[in-house]
Amino acid sequence: MVWRLSHVIRWLPKRLVGVMIPIGWAVAWLLSLGVALAAPGGEAQSPEEIKPIVVDGNTSDVRCYGCHGEKGFSVPLGEGVRSKQRSLYIDREKLQNSVHGKRLCVECHRDITLIPHRLKEKGEVDCVRCHSDLHRKGWGRMQGHDPVVLDKVVQNIASYMESVHGQPRKDGSGKLNAGCPDCHEGHTIAAKGTPEREEFRQSTPVVCGRCHQEQLRLYENSVHGAQVLRFGNTKAAVCADCHTSHKISSPHQDPARLVITKSCGNCHQDSYETYAKTYHGQVNVLGYAHTAKCFDCHSAHSNTRATSPDSPVSGANREKTCKKCHAGVSPGFLTFLPHGNSHDFDRYPELWLASKFMILLLVGVFLFFWTHSALWFYRESREKAAGLLPVIHESPAVAGDPRTYVQRFPALWRLAHLTFALSIMTLAFTGMTVLYPDAFWAPWVARFLGGAPVMAIAHRVAAVMFSLVFFVHLGGVFYRIFWKSRTTFRWFGPTSLVPNWQDLKDFIAMVRWFFGKGPRPVFDHWSYWEKFDYWAPFWGMFIIGSSGLILWFPKVAGEFLPGWVFNVATIIHGEEAFLAVVFIFSVHFFNCHFRPSKFPLDIMMFVGRMPVDEFKHERQVEYRRLKESGQLDRVLVPPPSSRLKFWSRVLGFTLITIGLTLLFITLSGFSLHLWEGKL
Repeated sequence: MVWRLSHVIRWLPKRLVGVMIPIGWAVAWLLSLGVALAAPGGEAQSPEEIKPIVVDGNTSDVRCYGCHGEKGFSVPLGEGVRSKQRSLYIDREKLQNSVHGKRLCVECHRDITLIPHRLKEKGEVDCVRCHSDLHRKGWGRMQGHDPVVLDKVVQNIASYMESVHGQPRKDGSGKLNAGCPDCHEGHTIAAKGTPEREEFRQSTPVVCGRCHQEQLRLYENSVHGAQVLRFGNTKAAVCADCHTSHKISSPHQDPARLVITKSCGNCHQDSYETYAKTYHGQVNVLGYAHTAKCFDCHSAHSNTRATSPDSPVSGANREKTCKKCHAGVSPGFLTFLPHGNSHDFDRYPELWLASKFMILLLVGVFLFFWTHSALWFYRESREKAAGLLPVIHESPAVAGDPRTYVQRFPALWRLAHLTFALSIMTLAFTGMTVLYPDAFWAPWVARFLGGAPVMAIAHRVAAVMFSLVFFVHLGGVFYRIFWKSRTTFRWFGPTSLVPNWQDLKDFIAMVRWFFGKGPRPVFDHWSYWEKFDYWAPFWGMFIIGSSGLILWFPKVAGEFLPGWVFNVATIIHGEEAFLAVVFIFSVHFFNCHFRPSKFPLDIMMFVGRMPVDEFKHERQVEYRRLKESGQLDRVLVPPPSSRLKFWSRVLGFTLITIGLTLLFITLSGFSLHLWEGKL
């Protein structure tokens, strides 16, 4: 008897639920029918005449509110008295105040055909199809909706469809990772700028935490989460501020990592700008994610203030943080200033001084040499127009002697010059692309060169080649001075590249000629501007080379140098490289190729020789000296072959084209930074 009674007690709730569910649906059907009959225009009908209402595109919302407007209206999600309930109640006031307030229910719930609904009619909404149809057919415009808002919604849809949320789940269910209703409550979407919209924004961490529970736990204890969830700070970052709202990609992939890093700059602008001037930031801005980003150092979701002892960048934790990328870090390396500001003298005096010194150097060099080139061009153009410049022709052979040229540069010099040129151009392309990563051309050049990792290798290889040629040449100079010609070499002789007082006199005479106050000066084996071009790489090797080595081997340099040296090396390396590129491809190109007497190309550096008549005009002092001493015959050589001339012109024009391209991209990148105040 007891067994039978307990059996009945367990059996009875299940049967009651099975009976109550159809009874509930019947009651809902009767209620909706009563509301429909009570609606304007409705007529009382007898129970024998009651029929389901057919839903069409104009069905009034009043019929829907008959059921869904009743508080507590819900359906069970399973069997049993303790089954969770799915609320079907709609707050009419909130809906009417939302962005969907003017839309009919049936415009979104398109699969509803009858009231009461059939069991197979779930009332599901396809937000993507609805908004896309509105945009395609122009319904939103015709009904008075803001077309700009509608366009933005469609853009969001496109971003969502490409996002990780818009992709099918891996469980094979066919469902998406996250649909619109998972994040948005369609009946209460508030318009932009309203308090309700801001309230929704503040709730997004909790909304995202429904799926990303571990990330929410970390975020709750972060400096961002505390401000949002505990103090209601509307300016603190929520999930969408970092990951974007709709175009969300996997945080393990480069696009998301780049977007998140850039998003940090929306709030922390000063910190982002100083970060973007480091190699880490430059590569990141260029579109590559293999260098350190904000969250690599400050952590992603559990970040704290940098001054907190728990911060990954605090003094106690910095070594562990840096070692994630740089094994075996040295003491100086750990004191590198990732956000050093060259405009803040009080906090970073070394950076400020280095920056201002390089600015003064750039201004002084270009002001002097561009003025020199402009005056030279003006004076020589006038003389050419007046027919005062001699027309250089190849001298005909005399008495069967084919030697109508003068040898200027041996083959080894020409090879060194070509190697220098190619290495400098490689250094310029790879270096300027990183120095100005936000320039319009930078991503294109980076992709053409194989990406940032390949560029880094190419930059170092070119630097080694440049240094190798430099030191081999230096060794040859020492061999000649201290061994081969130690008894005959004259430090200030006519063939020496050491500046002397005659160079100063030639410069003064040249300036007088610029202004028509005297004749054009005559020169010996080397002119004063050629000596400057020769000695400039020595300065460049010291400045660019030493700073480059510090940046190339930071762990070694950090054993002996303080951390701020890395910041100073970054400034000097970039600014000196800018000076070298612009000087070579503007001033040097003008001196050798673009002045009126040489335009458009001088191939002497490629063939190594020049016509005797040209030699007489440009090197009168040397010509007279060689003639009087009887040594002229020793430097006379036959003219270069036609084939050599042709390929020299091809090579020369190719190098000039590359050089002018480098000059353009470098000046455009500099102009962009100057305009945006990033210098």
